[in-house]
Amino acid sequence: MKKLAILAVFALSFTNSYAQNTSDLTNEKLENAVIYEVNIRQYSPEGSFNAFTKDIPNLKQLGIKVIWIMPIFPISQTKRKATGGDDSKFASEMPAAEQHKYLGSYYAVSDFKKVNPEFGTLEDFRNLVKTAHENGIYVILDWVPNHTGWDHVWIKEHPEYYTKNEKGEIIDPINPETGKTWGWTDVADLNYDNQNLRKEMTADMKYWLQKEGIDGFRCDVAGNVPADFWQKAIPELRAVKNIFMLAEAWEPELLKDNLFDMAYAWDGHHTSNKIAQGKDNVTAFDTYITGKNKKYEANDILMNFVDNHDENSWNGTIQSRLGAAEEAMTALTYVMPGMPLVYSGNEYGLKHSLKFFEKDSIPKTKGKEWELRAKLGQLKNENPALNGGKNPASYKRIKTNDDTKILAFEREKDGKKVIYIANLSNQTIETKIQLKGDFTDYMSGNKIQFRSDAPIGLKAWQYLILTNKL
Repeated sequence: MKKLAILAVFALSFTNSYAQNTSDLTNEKLENAVIYEVNIRQYSPEGSFNAFTKDIPNLKQLGIKVIWIMPIFPISQTKRKATGGDDSKFASEMPAAEQHKYLGSYYAVSDFKKVNPEFGTLEDFRNLVKTAHENGIYVILDWVPNHTGWDHVWIKEHPEYYTKNEKGEIIDPINPETGKTWGWTDVADLNYDNQNLRKEMTADMKYWLQKEGIDGFRCDVAGNVPADFWQKAIPELRAVKNIFMLAEAWEPELLKDNLFDMAYAWDGHHTSNKIAQGKDNVTAFDTYITGKNKKYEANDILMNFVDNHDENSWNGTIQSRLGAAEEAMTALTYVMPGMPLVYSGNEYGLKHSLKFFEKDSIPKTKGKEWELRAKLGQLKNENPALNGGKNPASYKRIKTNDDTKILAFEREKDGKKVIYIANLSNQTIETKIQLKGDFTDYMSGNKIQFRSDAPIGLKAWQYLILTNKL
């Protein structure tokens, strides 16, 4: 009996140790990573952890090294939203027979240490993390530090944790640029002047690292949370284990001094959209790269994306924003400096805006979109010329005789080169490119010989990815 008790204690100790030490996350392993944002609710008809977990081995085909899981926490019932935008309504205002279908926003959290039963159980989540780790993939949780739902226990037990108006009423978050509400009426704004809030928020984040073995966080509206909170909290989190931190923000200061590892390439995203829509040209991309290099340090990572949950649900599909430029711009996110993002459904050719507060589903048939991202993911994983982490490959612009429409650049590291050439316009162009040598067209496998004095014809939105590995 005594031996059994000792074994039980040993087993418990081993389980806790396993949760803390499952992953061996290193900067080197992130150099060639692709990140995947999973929307558990909409990923499958079941909308469950288990339905996603069984597909994790397939993600390796896309070069995925990091899975970012949208918030998995219980969602508040109070002020639960049924619609978004200017006509936003709460679920409680809808017909009683319909209220059950309004599931609310993932970002209206009622408890930071539990899982949403809509997705399954904590054991199901643990199996997801275990499966990801077994497949060499890290898991980061979407964390919501700026606000909570109106059902959160802190509302009753610690109202001092929240921002209040002159009447002493807790308010929803305020846009710091306008001084007016964002319209996020289903959540209550947290007040980081309160030091106990800071301690509890950090402790709740530590829980997921220590007990559930996750590998870091994507932090929602991280720039709206005081920087000095991150300056204290993140070193404490890193003391627990090696972690990867993604900020939903652009501010360079959030990446300094080993705080966040990666931020959003918002400027790059908006620039790509404008070029695709004919509102700008390649000069704007050159300006973006120059500005990025001035604002950010060499070891700062930016996340490149053509889509994410906000863009898809609120700003339209990839097709509606990029049109005929979709493939060229998707390829660009893989070969430019940084880490490319795949959002749930992109790999299957998602062509509709997913509902945000209700159940929806992505397509699940592999086609050309899967093949494209698998091909690009393989190149990202295997060719050091596309390293985009703390020790990135170099970037050099290649001159053409039409630099307003033709984008050409070279990435290089350890003697390997990847060259991207694209006609980012809606017309066929014959151009000369200052490039000499014999290359392989990565997408087709054909060999191409370049001479700087020989013109090359490129159709509208046509692109080439060249390698020096023949």
